[in-house]
Formats: sequence, structure tokens, C-alpha cells
Amino acid sequence: MDFRATEQHELLRRTVREFAEAEIRPHVMTWDETQHFPSELLPRLADLGLMGIQIPEPYGGAGMSAVDYCICIEELARVDPSVALTVAAHNGLCTAHFAMFGTEAQKQRFLVPLARGEYLGAWGLTEPTAGSDAGGTQTRAVRDAGCWVINGAKTFTTHGRVGHVMVAMAVTNRERGRHGISAFVIERGTPGMSPGRKENKLGMRASDTSEVVFADCRIPEDQLLGREGEGFVNAMQVLDAGRIGIAALAVGLAQGAHEAALDYARERRQFGKPISSFQAIQWKLADDATAIEAARLLTHRAAFLKDQGARTTRESAMAKLFASEMAVRVAENGVQIHGGYGFVKDYPAEKYFRDVKLTTIGEGTSEIQRLVIARELIGG
Repeated sequence: MDFRATEQHELLRRTVREFAEAEIRPHVMTWDETQHFPSELLPRLADLGLMGIQIPEPYGGAGMSAVDYCICIEELARVDPSVALTVAAHNGLCTAHFAMFGTEAQKQRFLVPLARGEYLGAWGLTEPTAGSDAGGTQTRAVRDAGCWVINGAKTFTTHGRVGHVMVAMAVTNRERGRHGISAFVIERGTPGMSPGRKENKLGMRASDTSEVVFADCRIPEDQLLGREGEGFVNAMQVLDAGRIGIAALAVGLAQGAHEAALDYARERRQFGKPISSFQAIQWKLADDATAIEAARLLTHRAAFLKDQGARTTRESAMAKLFASEMAVRVAENGVQIHGGYGFVKDYPAEKYFRDVKLTTIGEGTSEIQRLVIARELIGG
């Protein structure tokens, strides 16, 4: 086993880091305070291949590995977790669903422009009454005159207002339970599909999150994505891979919070010396650095196994659980090390602290990750 980064990995990390520092960092607080979704950034992300990171080149993507994907998400999250979330949701949910389960015609029509960054993708699973219990989906799709007619609503949808194309789960056969849920492709502007309320969030405020409402939304039959009745199962497979991305986001966020705390500790003087010379501060920094590396190894292991074609349900859940809860502790330590300055917006510590909590909630809460891991260990 070789844990050293390759020259290609180092080059990729350096390239994305330089981009994030130059193109994102100057705008982080403005985007956060105004809840501005930086659509102007999307073409530049696409130029770097970050809108189709793991999609094969024939479909317009960059053809990178899952480990490469982690590096990209980490480096974006280190500077602005909101932008990292936009890239992770686009790549790891909507685009991945097409890549894994779309027909060739659907891939040519939707996957190619998604991977090129010409479309932005949204993915709708969560509903007002179906969060962790995704099998409790209430949105319905029925056949009518050669079409599907969809009624219902999705909530907490990343890119719900700004996405060009959305993959949404809906019940097609209530009697079959989870095996009666199917996935559908709906394009923005389709009659009967409308954005609902934009969420006013604690953190990740530059990432668009909103409701999406379907009222007699009629789509062609060929916009069923995957086999009828397998939408829920396919969604769980998408989430297995998507959780690696959220784990990487948590690692990158923690790295950014840790670096900010380290810089501050070196500069801040109390009792005539830098606070970095105090053991209480040193131990926080040492524990944080160790935890970040442990989470990175868990995350990269899950990504490596994915690259090998292995099933990663347990490994993805472990990486997501450990990395997200680690990142919460590191971000909290960052605020504590900054003291009073950690509570004001002049320093980045407070934003990392606000942003980080979503990593323990999105794409499966910590409680759900523990259930997944336990089931993998025990069986059943």
C-alpha cells in the first residue's frame, strides 16, 4: 500500500487550490451575506473539468478518478464550502444518476451538457414528510396518454431554483413500497414544475437550496430514468458514492478552519508571547491535524475502492460519518482559538462554524450513517 500522493494528484491539488484562492476567496463573504449563487463561476469551473469530474471524456467529462474527485472537492471546500457543495451536488447526485442509470439517448441529451457545465443539475429525493425516511416519498407519477404526470413537492433541493435539469423520485406503484418508487428527468421550464421557497440557511448560504413543486407536471414517457420501480434503489446507490464527496467536503472544510486557526495562533499575542506557544492551544491544533488526516485516509480509501469497482456502502458511510463529525469539532476549536474574534465576521472562523453543520445532515444524517454501518456489520 502506497499512501504517497502521485505527481498527478499534487498537480491537481495545486491547480484547484490556486483557482480557489484567486477566483473564490475574494468573494466568499459577499456571496455568503447576500446569499448570492455564483452562476458566473460555473463556466470557469467547467474549464477546469470540475462540472464532470468523473464522467468519461466521450460524454464531455474530465475522466478523473474518485480519488481525484475528493481532491477537487477538498480544495474548493478549504476556501468556500458553498461552492464545494454546488460542485459535489451537481457531480455526485444528478450527473452521477445519469451516468449510472441513464440510457444512451438520455446520456447524449442530458449527461453531456451536464458534464460540460452547460447545464446545472438538481436532484430531488427529500420531501417535507420524507427526510431520513426517503422510502416515505409522497410525490406521485401516473401514466396518462403516453406521458407521466407528476404531482407533489421536493424540499431542501440543491439547485432547485437554478438547475437546468432535475432528477426527481416519485411513487409509481404505492403497493410495492420502496420498489414502487421511480426516478424521472424534468427540465426547467416544463409546465407544472415551479420553484418554491428559497431556504434562508444558517450556512452554505451561497449554495442554492429551495423547494420544487410539481402540479400536473407532464413529461414524456422516455424521461423515466432507470427501470420503473427501481428509483429508490438506484438513489441509494447514487448516495453511496455521493457520501464520499460530502466526506471530502468535510475534510476540506476542516482543513480550511484548521489553517485559519493555526495562522491566528501564530500571530495573536497574549502575556507577551504568541498563543501558539501555549500548550492548551498546541494540543487543540495537534488533535485537529491528526483527526483531519485520519478522515482524509478514510475518505480516500472509500474513493480508492470505488475506483476498483468495489461496493462501498460501509466505507462511504464510515468516511462521511467520521469526517463530518470531525469537521464540526475542528470548526468549533477554530472559533475557540480565535476567542472573541471567532464570533465576528472579520475572521473566517465563524463562517466555517456555520457551514460545517450541514455535513452531518446532508446526504444522510449521522444517525442514518450509523444505521447503515450497523446493518453492514450485522447483516439484514
